[in-house]
This record gives sequence, structure tokens and C-alpha cells, in this order.
Amino acid sequence: MATQINIIDAKNHVDETVRIGVWLTDKRSSGKISFLQLRDGTAYFQGVVVKSNVPEEIFELAKHLKQESSFWVTGVIHEDSRSHFGYEIEVSDLELVGDSEDYPITPKEHGIEFLLDHRHLWLRSKRPYGIMQIRNELIHATYRFFDQEGFLKFDPPILTDSAPEGTTELFHIDYFDKDAYLSQSGQLYEEAGAMAFDKVYSFGPVFRAEKSKTRRHLTEFWMIEPEMAFMHQEQSLEIQEKYIAYLVQAVLDHCQYALKLIDRDPKILEKYTKTPYPRISYDEAIAMLQKNGFDTKWGDDFGSPEETFISDQFEQPVFVLNYPKTIKPFYMKSHPTRDDIYLCADLLAPEGYGEIIGGSERETDYEILKSSIVKAGLDPDEYSWYLDLRKYGSVPHAGFGLGLERAITWICHLDHLREAIPFPRMLTRMRP
Repeated sequence: MATQINIIDAKNHVDETVRIGVWLTDKRSSGKISFLQLRDGTAYFQGVVVKSNVPEEIFELAKHLKQESSFWVTGVIHEDSRSHFGYEIEVSDLELVGDSEDYPITPKEHGIEFLLDHRHLWLRSKRPYGIMQIRNELIHATYRFFDQEGFLKFDPPILTDSAPEGTTELFHIDYFDKDAYLSQSGQLYEEAGAMAFDKVYSFGPVFRAEKSKTRRHLTEFWMIEPEMAFMHQEQSLEIQEKYIAYLVQAVLDHCQYALKLIDRDPKILEKYTKTPYPRISYDEAIAMLQKNGFDTKWGDDFGSPEETFISDQFEQPVFVLNYPKTIKPFYMKSHPTRDDIYLCADLLAPEGYGEIIGGSERETDYEILKSSIVKAGLDPDEYSWYLDLRKYGSVPHAGFGLGLERAITWICHLDHLREAIPFPRMLTRMRP
């Protein structure tokens, strides 16, 4: 009796007869041989049906299978050095499970809007498969990293009555006749967690009501937000670069097949596993931009062209340190020798992908923080619990946030964040 396996386990069953539940992605025939391109959700490989080796009805079934039909395939696993996967199955039997008619995503070029309209089906294709495998590895690697570093996973609420950076870019909802918002960040709650448990992190969905159509923005995405007590900004930067290097190494260690499917060169990624990463100040970045023809003044925030230019000057991710207070949120700590900048940093990814991490040391003084809240046009009463953290045993602490989809987009070398999440939510897209 044939052993039931998944395609991904083919390497363990060479020259054995196996049975696999599959879907057909494509096929071709040379008269006496049919070549079936198969997938089962774990990998893709080829099934070879030789007319002289199977009953006539099986060969006819193979010839007339339609794209995305589901069936059981039985046969012997062989090595196949010509394929990305390295193995194929010599078919001896087919058992149709579910027919498929007029599958809309054919083996040809389709426009991006068409593919997004059919995202529920596009996910079956090789490129989304590879990307989602890498996404899955980054999720697992995140849990492993923070566990081995001694962090506690700490889950902030998604419904809030205030926001770390004001409410202008938040989704408003009616909460039993009160104002509430979908969270744009769990950071303030993570700070409370750090005061209780030393080192914590959150990993969950966040929402930004930004009316942006750039390739770097989604309205719903996933954030990893660590917060660390008894820690200054320099120590936080070391954790950040260690974390990024760990993520990239995890992809190299566990996702070689996925990298082949999306044509991402592992040798490029290997450069990003080496730390420390280079660091420049905001002041140095401004000088660099002005020297190269950018009309950027001190006090301006960086857009995509500026971030791309800066990152192109380095072969690794680069930290830009100490931004002006006027372009950063109220909770950051002032620089010890300058009153116009914060102790903060953005990590810019190479290859033109821009900011993937933003972080800072946090303000610890009650009166200074309260004054910053007022200056930001916010109501201190709404942040009374957050201010409490500075009243009862305040300590130096720092933290940062990584956008998962931005990291995936960079690591996979994608054109747009929409490919980095199963079902993207953007300004003009809510379906499927």
C-alpha cells in the first residue's frame, strides 16, 4: 500500500511508491508522455505520466485534467536535478477529487489589479507561496529570538481611547456611545509591561488611516514592538541589529526553496547578517542629501527618495540617529546635550526599501512628559495612566517597532507591501 505523504517530504521517499493529494497548476504533453505540474500546499513538483506504463483511462484522465483540478496521485518518487525542488513523481494512478472549470489565473501575464481581485486564488501560485513561506519563517523566528533574549510576549489592546501619536490617522469607531480607535501601536501599553516584566514585546495587527497610495503603506499590517526597562538607546540599537540579522539568517537557513521560487539571491541576503550596522546622525544625513542635490532642509522628514538615496550609500541596513523633535512623537527622550533633537533612530533597509524600524529611548520625567503631551495638542487626562509610569519607580527604558510587511518586502525584494500579506488592505481595496 502506498504511503501518504506531502510533496515537501519527497526527499525522504526516493524510489518509494507514495500517494499525495494535489492540485494541477499546469500541464504539457508530448504525445506519449504527460507532464503534470503539481502542488499540495507544501511545495511544487512535476508528475510524469507515461502512456505505456498506465491504464488507458489514467492516461486520458491526465491529458484532460484542467488547471486547479484536485486529485490523488500515486507513483514512485525520483530525483530530478533539473527542477528547483529536486524531485518528481512517476505516476501510476490518478483519482479525481474535484474538477475545475475556467480557472481565471492562467499561466500567462495578468495585471496587478486583476490578481488582487482574485487574491483568494492568486495565493495558490508559486510567487505568493514563496513569499508566505518566508513570512511564516519570520514570524516563527521572531518568537524564537525574543524568547531566547528573555522577553515576555505582552498583548496590548486593539481598541483604545487614545493614541501614541494623536488620532488624526486612526480609524474611529463608536464604542457604546464613546469614542474609540483601532490601535496604531501597542507601544504605550508595552511600556507599562516593561515596568512590570523588564523586557516585553507585542506582535499583532495595527491600523493606520493614512490616505496614502505608496508602495510602502497598508492600512492594516502587523507590528513587532519590544520595550525594555533599564535600557538606554545604544543598547536598544544593539538589540535591533541583532534581531534583523537573526531574521535574515533564519530565512537563509530555512527558506532556500522559497527564495528560489521568488528569484531572490541568497548571496545578497548574506551581507545583512553581519553586524554592527553603520550609523549616521540626522545631521549627517541632511548634509549628505544637500551635497547630492536634494532640496532638503534641516527639520524636514525624509520621504522615499531621501531614504532610498541614504540607504544606497551603504551595503547593509543603516541607522539614522537623533531626529528633530518637530517630526517625532511626544514620548521620546531629549538628547542630553541638545534640546532640538530626540534620542531616537530609524533603521533604513538597503536596496531602496526605506524605514523598517523606528525606535527611541523614552522620556522618564513626569513633568517633561506631561508638557510634551500638552505641546502635541493632546489631553493629559487621557494619558493619566501613561504618566503614572513616571510617578512610581520610573527607570530608563527604550523600545522600537518593526513593520512585518516592510521587512518581508525588503527581504523578498518585492515591489509593493501588498504582496507581503495574504489579503492586503489599502486605501482603495477591502476585497477579497
